[in-house]
Amino acid sequence: MQKKLVLVFFLIWAGSQIQAQFLTRERILNDENFDKKSWSWGYYFGINRYDFNFDYKEDRPDIYVEQNYGFNVGLLGNKRINEYLDLRFEPGLVYNARTLFYLDIPGDENDRVRELNSTYIHFPLLLKFSTKRLNNFKPFVVGGFSYSHNLSSNEKNPDDNSSGQFRMTNNTFYYEVGFGIDLYLPYFKFSPSIRGVFALSDELVRDENPNSLYTSNIEVMQSRGIFLNFTFQ
Repeated sequence: MQKKLVLVFFLIWAGSQIQAQFLTRERILNDENFDKKSWSWGYYFGINRYDFNFDYKEDRPDIYVEQNYGFNVGLLGNKRINEYLDLRFEPGLVYNARTLFYLDIPGDENDRVRELNSTYIHFPLLLKFSTKRLNNFKPFVVGGFSYSHNLSSNEKNPDDNSSGQFRMTNNTFYYEVGFGIDLYLPYFKFSPSIRGVFALSDELVRDENPNSLYTSNIEVMQSRGIFLNFTFQ
């Protein structure tokens, strides 16, 4: 529900900006040569919300994922290809926390709950497809692939869930897709955007016990998330 509210508020705000541009008679362009640069640089910050997608081997009670908001911050390098297409590299730091509740495991809460605090070094390489600039705004869609290194994965930890340690892989590849708006302000370009991030590989490190109640029934575990970013160039 909270994720939907964030999306609704973003769309309302973005719609108001577009409407204002169309209804005003003012046609002065802010930094009209900005997009003619071969290279441009910037930074971004924002919030994220991660989930897991599970594929199970047997039909048993699902693992419930409690999602939390995290933050992301990073740098931007943008290479202009033509008027409508840009190549973007956005290295950054992403933090998020998720809690897993195993509904079919007996015992107390310590046995049924696993808390996952993830800190990712994130490297997206994206293509940005833009429309023609309209006054001082320009809508765009963005898509591409990314790689992340999870600093909190516990992959090399010799302890597993029998000792209370849930383990994930260090390295993960994703595909990303999203949309946003470039707003040309007097001194800089401001670009709010929403992006979906979806893992391409299995991130679960299985327990040593092949019959482990925590990992034996999981065929594939993949992260998926939504990013709300605010970029300044």
